[in-house]
Amino acid sequence: MKTRYIILPLLCICTAVAAQEVRHNHAEDSTDVFFRHLKLNELTVTGVTGDVKLKHSTAPVSIISPQVLRATASTNIIDAIAHQPGVSQLTTGGSISKPIIRGLGYNRVVVMSEGVRQEGQQWGDEHGVEVDGNSVGSVEILKGPASLMYGSDAMAGVVILHPQPTLAEGEMKGNVSTEYQTNNGLFSYHLSMAGNQKGFVWNARFSDKMAHAYKNKYDGYVPGSQFRERAGRLMLGMNRDWGHSRLTWTAYHLTPGIVEGERDPETGELVCSSASPKSYSKALPFQQVKHYKAVWDNSLNLPTGYLKAIVGYQQNRRQEFEESMDEYELFFKLHTLTYDLRYITNERNGWKLSTGIGGMYQKSVNEGERLRVGEQSSGMEYLIPDYRLFDFGLYATATKNLGDRWTLNGGVRYDHRRLHGDELIEDDELRFMDFSRHFNGLTGSIGIVSNLNDHFNLRLNLARGFRTPNMSELASNGVHEGSIRYELGNQQLKAEYSLQADLGLDFTSRYVSAQLALFANRIDNYIFTHRVPEEIEEGYLTYAYTQGDARLLGFEAGVDFHPVHSVHFSNTFSYVDARLTSDILPQTSDILPLTSDILPLTSDIKYLPFTPAPHWSSELKWELFHHSHTTVAHHHTTDAAHRSLLNNLYVAAGLDCYLKQTHIYRADDTETETPGYGLLSLSAGTDVQVKGKKIAELYVTADNLLNKAYQNHLSRLKYTDKNVVTGRRGIYNMGRNITFKVVIPITF
Repeated sequence: MKTRYIILPLLCICTAVAAQEVRHNHAEDSTDVFFRHLKLNELTVTGVTGDVKLKHSTAPVSIISPQVLRATASTNIIDAIAHQPGVSQLTTGGSISKPIIRGLGYNRVVVMSEGVRQEGQQWGDEHGVEVDGNSVGSVEILKGPASLMYGSDAMAGVVILHPQPTLAEGEMKGNVSTEYQTNNGLFSYHLSMAGNQKGFVWNARFSDKMAHAYKNKYDGYVPGSQFRERAGRLMLGMNRDWGHSRLTWTAYHLTPGIVEGERDPETGELVCSSASPKSYSKALPFQQVKHYKAVWDNSLNLPTGYLKAIVGYQQNRRQEFEESMDEYELFFKLHTLTYDLRYITNERNGWKLSTGIGGMYQKSVNEGERLRVGEQSSGMEYLIPDYRLFDFGLYATATKNLGDRWTLNGGVRYDHRRLHGDELIEDDELRFMDFSRHFNGLTGSIGIVSNLNDHFNLRLNLARGFRTPNMSELASNGVHEGSIRYELGNQQLKAEYSLQADLGLDFTSRYVSAQLALFANRIDNYIFTHRVPEEIEEGYLTYAYTQGDARLLGFEAGVDFHPVHSVHFSNTFSYVDARLTSDILPQTSDILPLTSDILPLTSDIKYLPFTPAPHWSSELKWELFHHSHTTVAHHHTTDAAHRSLLNNLYVAAGLDCYLKQTHIYRADDTETETPGYGLLSLSAGTDVQVKGKKIAELYVTADNLLNKAYQNHLSRLKYTDKNVVTGRRGIYNMGRNITFKVVIPITF
C-alpha cells in the first residue's frame, strides 16, 4: 500500500508529459516557496513595526500568494490555508472551519480581515470564519504569541487575510471566475471590478456559492452538510501623495445545515430530513449566519514617518432553526467596534520605532428574548448571557538593524479588558447572574535574526502571550446543540499567560531549500472543558470549564529539492506535543449545585484535548511552460512565448499523510484515538494566452483520489452516533472530489 502511494503519482506525472518536447527557459525559480521568501526583498509582511522584510522577521511566518490561493481547491478560506506547516482546521462538514495554529485554536487565534480583527462569536465549536475567500488577495500566518500587536486572544498566532491590492494609477480591471466540485456538487461564481483613476480607487465584488451534501464510501451522502453562501464587497477611496483614505463595506450570508449524525436503529444509515441528499435547498435543522462590516482605513505620510488610523464596525447575526423554517430557537446578535491608531517612524541610523493604541467595544444580545417580550420564552434556547466588553491596549515596539547581517526587535504592551454579563430569569429561575470581571495584562517580545551568509538565516524569538476568558467560558449555562452537550461556565477563571520560545533556521541554495522551526510554549491557567457526572438535562452529557497549566513542544520542517528549475519535490512535516503539567482545578458553578474535587494528573488526562495529529505533506511538481510576466509586460518576450497557447503550465502530485494520534484526553471518553491515513491528490493548471496576452486561467484538482474513508482527528463529526450495523462511530470526511476552476481576467 505504501509503495503504491509513492509510485502512482510518479507514473501520473510521467504519463502526462512523456509525449511533449519542451524547451525550458526560466527567468527565475517560480515555485520554490522557501527560495522566494528568503531572496525577494520586495516581499513584505506585517511585523512589529509595520512593514518588515521577511528575511528580517524574527517570528515564524508563512505567506500564501494569490496564485497559490487561486490554484487551491477548498470549500472555505480556512480550508484553503490548512495545509500550511503548523496549521490545521477544526471542521464541521464542508462550510465551517476554524484555524488551529500549533495545537491552539478558538479564541487563541486572531483572524484579521480588512485590517480589523474578525469578530463572529468564534468561541463556538460550529462557528466558522465569516469571510468570503474570493475577496482575499493573499494570506499571512504569524505563528506564536502575537499579543504585542494584536492584544488579548492572539496567543497562538494571527491569520491575516489581506484584500486585493489597489491598482496602479490609470488601470481598470475585472475578473470573472467559476468553480465546480464533483463530490458535493459545489458550484460558485465570482465577479469583480476594480480601478484607479486620478487617485480615486474602487473595488466591487460579488460571490455566490452553493453545495449539496457531501459523500464518502462508508456513510454515503451526509445529511445536513449542504450550505449556501453569498457575499459582497465594495471599497471606495483616495490615494494621494499625503497618504490614503479608504472605506470598505462587506456583507456575508451563510446558511449551513446542521449535521446531527442520527442513524436508523436497524439499518445504521444516516437519517435525512430532506427529500433528497443532493438537494441544494435548506433542510431542518440549519443555521443562518449574517455578517456585516464597515472599515475606514487611513494613512497619513509625515516628514518623520507615517500615521495609521483604522476604525471598524461589525455586526454578526447567528440564528438556529430546529423545528420550523420560520421560527428560530436561538438568535445571537453581536455588535463590535474596533479601533487602532499607530505612529511608525522612518528608519534612521538603523532604528525604526512604533507606538500605538488599539481596542474594541462589544455588545452581544440574545435577540430572541428581546423580540418576544410578553410571550412565553420556554421555546427559546440560551447558552450565554447578554454581555458588554470593553478593552484597550497601549504598545511600543522597536527594530534595530545591526549592519547587513543582524536585526534585533522587540516591544512591550499593556492591556485592560472589562466584561459584564447581564442577569436573566427564565421561568422564575435564575439562568444567568449579573457579574463583572476585570483583567489586566502586560506582554512583551524580543527577537533577533541573523543572515549568517547568503545561504543561512537564523532566527530566535521569545514572546509572552495573554488571553482573557471569553463569555462562554465564564458564564455558559445551557445546551450547546453544535457540541451536543450541556455546557457550564466558571466565573472564577483566571486569564491565560503563555511564554514561548522560537528557534528557526532557513537554508537556501540553487538546488535545495530547507526550513526548520522549533518552539516551546508554556501556558499558565490553560482553559478547557471537562466532563462532570451531574446530568442537568436529559440526553446531554454535562461539561464544565476548568483550567490547569500546560506546555506544548513541537516543530515544523520543510525541504524542497529542485535539481532543475522546472521540477520541485517539496516535503513538510509538522508535530506538536501538548500536555497538562498540573492538577486540574475544581469545576464550580455559581448557578447550579455543581461541585468537584481537584483532579490529579493521571495518564488519562495528561494530554490537552484535540491536538492535531503529526502531518507529513509531499508534492512533486513539474512546470512544463513558464515565461516571465515581467518580460511580457515590457514587450521583450521571445517568439516562442508569443506563439505558445499555454503559459505557466504545471502538473503536480501530492500525498498528505496523517499519523496515528494516540495523545488524547481519555477521561470520560472525551476523545478517541484516530488511526493514520494517507490522501493522494493530482492537480494541473495553466494560463491560456493569445498573442502573449492572458485570457484565462484553468485549474483541475483531484483530492482524495483513491476515495479513502477517513476521519480527521479534529473533525467534530467523529463523535456522532455509532453505526449499529458496522460498529463504526461518527461520520467520515469527504471522499474523492474533483475540482474544476476557471478564472477570466478582464482588462480595460
